[in-house]
Amino acid sequence: MRRLRASATVLTLALATGLTALAQPPAPAAVAGPADPEPASLVTLSVPDRAAMERLVGSGADLTHRVRPQPDGSVQVDAVVTPTELAELRALGATPAPETPPRARAARTPATAQDQIVVERAVWFRSRDGYFLSVEASSSLADAAALTVSWRGRQGAGGQAAMVPYVDAGAYLGHQFSAPVPVAARPEWITVTSAGGGKAEARVREWPDGDRPDRRAKGYQSDFVTQYMPPDQLNDRVKALHRAFPRLTEIITLPYETNGYRRQAQALLGAPPGAAVVVTSNAYGSEGGNDLAIELTDPGAPGRALQVTVNGKIITVSLATDASGAVTSTAAQVVAALNATPGIPVRAAPYRTDPGAGVVAPVPLTQLSDFLRAPAGVSRAPAKVLALRVGAHRDGSRTGVLAYAQEHAREWVAPLVAVEAAERLLRNYARDPATRRLLERTDVFIVPTVNPDGANYSFYDFNGQRKNMTNHCPASQSDPALRNTWGVDVNRNYAVGSLHDGYFGASANCQSGTYAGPAEHSEPESRNVMWLAERYSNIRFAMNIHSYGGYFMWPPGAYKLDGRVTLPRPTAQQEAYFLESARTIEQAIAAERGTVVWPQQTGPVTDVLYSAAGNSADELWYDHGVYGWDFEVGADLWNAQTGAWEGVGFQPPFSEGHQEALEFAAGLISLIGVAADYRDDSRKP
Repeated sequence: MRRLRASATVLTLALATGLTALAQPPAPAAVAGPADPEPASLVTLSVPDRAAMERLVGSGADLTHRVRPQPDGSVQVDAVVTPTELAELRALGATPAPETPPRARAARTPATAQDQIVVERAVWFRSRDGYFLSVEASSSLADAAALTVSWRGRQGAGGQAAMVPYVDAGAYLGHQFSAPVPVAARPEWITVTSAGGGKAEARVREWPDGDRPDRRAKGYQSDFVTQYMPPDQLNDRVKALHRAFPRLTEIITLPYETNGYRRQAQALLGAPPGAAVVVTSNAYGSEGGNDLAIELTDPGAPGRALQVTVNGKIITVSLATDASGAVTSTAAQVVAALNATPGIPVRAAPYRTDPGAGVVAPVPLTQLSDFLRAPAGVSRAPAKVLALRVGAHRDGSRTGVLAYAQEHAREWVAPLVAVEAAERLLRNYARDPATRRLLERTDVFIVPTVNPDGANYSFYDFNGQRKNMTNHCPASQSDPALRNTWGVDVNRNYAVGSLHDGYFGASANCQSGTYAGPAEHSEPESRNVMWLAERYSNIRFAMNIHSYGGYFMWPPGAYKLDGRVTLPRPTAQQEAYFLESARTIEQAIAAERGTVVWPQQTGPVTDVLYSAAGNSADELWYDHGVYGWDFEVGADLWNAQTGAWEGVGFQPPFSEGHQEALEFAAGLISLIGVAADYRDDSRKP
């Protein structure tokens, strides 16, 4: 069955409720010039059609995973943008979305022949908010068709709603609802009618309809997460679990250390653009760069030459003057003089792409800063990434499951899913027979934070940080005000279906939210994930935990834009196994508090989201034969007052993030159950 649609993630840029200890202190006052980044915020953008949506993806805009096609044919998508970026996106056809929903567009004049309608899927689900209906269908008129769904159910309950076409990269994938439609009671039959005369009926089935979760023994323990946790706390939790359960666990220190939560110290001197100089320390700020200071002085006498002196940690640039005593040194000349000084502990550059022809003014002694605001107790050294291995038999004889979280730094709920699942597995092993069976039959590898550097930056500096902290940008894109744009998108840095192979959905721009890095596996974070798959060949299942939007996805995750050529699709039998397993896992998620992952957001990444070149699940599947899934935790919440679905954000108030962690941890444990059955399943795909 072809899957439909795309959806995207929303960023809440305010720090989550209850995290006042992590609030941002003021920037260092001693740094001259406009060194603070342009503020970023979450906006809902509207583009006229999917083609414009593709242009946004191709531009490298920092789009979330919460995309909503609209009845008028437009598409709404949440994005994290600065005012400058928003102005640039307007040129691609993106504008802030209207608050009132758009009306349905007028139907195109249908062809004279009656169109053929095929119902791909018609399901109902019951969440804590009531009954909802989801329908997917296709027409032989493709996106020119105007389809309407009517339904009837028990006690005469019924209604109707319009469908919207989903066209991606020029390919028609079908029609669906913008979002599941509320219904008064359980619907039993639907009829899809077309303005072109086509008609099709189908019985409505329940969703999800997988196996029910195992019954928990009396005294089963859960609910172990109490707050959002930065990397140090996550690592402490992993170590504590190992100390408490040494016979069931081991700690694996992954081989590739990260860059670390550190940066070179900088100062911006003068007036941008033409009369400014950017100075960057050779050493990281934490390794001496923050101790440096620089000044631009007027010698106070005529006919003086430009001169640079270094006295300990202080750099003095005595500017040149003419016969009248006026300063004549340009920014470019100051840059050249600094860079030509032997042994100087800094390097200099003009402001961005400006040639630096403006005459600089004297600047008083200015301390360099790395602008990092985490407490001193947060290490600035390269970070060691930890995996907790859990199982009664950790010798490679059992089916391995890899669960890894926080490739994207701002996704604070994702690590909690991993920690909650680990706690449940270990603390219920002795008291719950179902848990004991899981750990007797599987070998589980849990990485709570793949990207600790970016996570620290998200917690302490810029909570919208998506990427890691490795800056590959040239000097023209490395002044202090751009520091929130640096880094590599870890989940675009893998080696299958990558940007470097010509696939769509990542960027070569080092400032882009989806920057793929200078090469495949250029980053230690991606190399660590693949090392686990290579080192432990018994790993046959993996869950990449992200937020938010409420998705359950699997390969293929990327396509080439010309012709929309995806990576090879799984066989029909493999696809059925992916979907069958997903329904069972989603059943466990729903059992926690009634959250249902939408059927239209369950399927291959390229069918339900958009192309994501160089993602980790693709490399696990195509290179290692690992059934690689992606969670997007944090499903939309239904607002009965407004009659609309609302996104929850990357960092919702902890009361909501806590519930998301509990329900998706149940889903992760259900995946481990799928893996346990796989070893003895005679119906393996």
